Amino acid sequence: MIHFAKWKIILIVAVLIAGVAYAAPNLISRDLAERLPDWLPHQQVNLGLDLQGGSHLLLEVEVESVIREQLAMVVDSVRSELRGADIGYTGLGIEGNAVTVTLRDPTTADQVRGLLEDVAGDMDLSIENGVVRIAMTEQAVEDRARRAVEQSIEIVRRRIDETGTREPTIQRQGNDRILVQLPGVKDPERVKELIGKTAKMTFRLVDSSVSPEAASIPPTLERLPSVDDEPGLPRHYVVQKRVMVSGENLVDAQPTFQDGQPVVSFRFDSIGANRFGDATRENVGRLFAIVLDGEVISAPVIREPILGGSGVISGNFTVQSAQDLALLLRAGALPAPLTVLEERTVGAGLGADSIRAGTMASMVGLVLIVATLLVAYGLFGLFANIALIFNGILLLAALSLLQATLTLPGIAGIVLTLGMAVDSNVLVFERIREEIRNGRSPVTAIDTGYREAMSSIVDANLTTLISTVLLYQFGSGPVRGFAVTLGIGIITTLFTAIMVTRLIAVLWLRKARPKTVPI
Repeated sequence: MIHFAKWKIILIVAVLIAGVAYAAPNLISRDLAERLPDWLPHQQVNLGLDLQGGSHLLLEVEVESVIREQLAMVVDSVRSELRGADIGYTGLGIEGNAVTVTLRDPTTADQVRGLLEDVAGDMDLSIENGVVRIAMTEQAVEDRARRAVEQSIEIVRRRIDETGTREPTIQRQGNDRILVQLPGVKDPERVKELIGKTAKMTFRLVDSSVSPEAASIPPTLERLPSVDDEPGLPRHYVVQKRVMVSGENLVDAQPTFQDGQPVVSFRFDSIGANRFGDATRENVGRLFAIVLDGEVISAPVIREPILGGSGVISGNFTVQSAQDLALLLRAGALPAPLTVLEERTVGAGLGADSIRAGTMASMVGLVLIVATLLVAYGLFGLFANIALIFNGILLLAALSLLQATLTLPGIAGIVLTLGMAVDSNVLVFERIREEIRNGRSPVTAIDTGYREAMSSIVDANLTTLISTVLLYQFGSGPVRGFAVTLGIGIITTLFTAIMVTRLIAVLWLRKARPKTVPI
């Protein structure tokens, strides 16, 4: 344990130098750190919501709308199948979690069952006394609701990542709620608007044969408002319910300019490109409505077939609105609308107070630990204090390099790490004292102390590390913040206690060649 190979000394020194280099950017402002050359360490520790302020949102996924939309699609499919087979019916509609329709001729029940089996899919299909019922089972409702929430979390994450927000917290809470925490967000209203928009885009044909002011329209059509309220332009459009191309086939959308005006260019995948090409080729001269969340944002005339799978959405856009629309389309559509149940803004002042309090606690704890080690172990206490300082530097460097988020519980983890770091040295030093009392020489006492205490140090820290991993895996929010700093602290503590302190003691032995150990 006393012998140190040269390569080990070089490796330990290199790790310590790298730790100082990666921790140093935290001593300067973030703006100055970002202006440093790329080849220099410039990453700083990310502060969590409780330290730098930001926005806290609790969202609810309206899963009922997913069920209603699924049932509405079944209604359209049933209508199409029955009309195609020339079968009379009445009362087609939605009742609860089921679609019902009454056959004019109950004797066609067997024929209808054959027609609607594919439409029903995993839903229950029953026909009694001429009444057809296609119902969703409880399991099917739960599965669709679960998928809607999971998909919503993923879409929200993509949209927030597109805004450049650092280290957001996005997690499920309960059955149908999503917790969103955005550290350092200065414009929460814009983020909330981006999160809340469903962004479901479809391309549909405009039916010019029906006036938007008509009292009633056929069931295959619907009247949608226009987002453009300029004089001379229609306030409403009558469009086909049939979707020619869906936004689900989009693979890219970017803000750009056309004739000096902000527009959004888009590109389809191969399936969408084929559908878009067929729709434009077969309907040259007709209006093609681009519908976003139930509103027509543009309705250009199809002047020629568009076969390249790409196009441009024009309208009354500003640069910001074009950027936001492109962001929403790239991230994808939400499966269901989101409702903001709770909104809180955490001021940066509270975070600054927390940082000052945490820093003060760390400094007071560090001073007390340093003084205790010096009084109890003298020169070896000084060795331990040097290792303790490097422990804190390596911990800060690791947080910066990994871009982990430091929270208020994380500061508690750092303070706890500093206290726990002493335990390993205490085990070694007490064992060295015991060997000296037994009459061993300084070299033998130090060698035996480190060798015999090694298993106890590793076992104690390993069991703590296992519990820390479990905290991170199954915990959330503040618990994870605590687990991150504690876990990193355990690793740096093992390195400094086993390697750094021992290296300092060995170098002292080689140079001083003492006859007694001042411990």
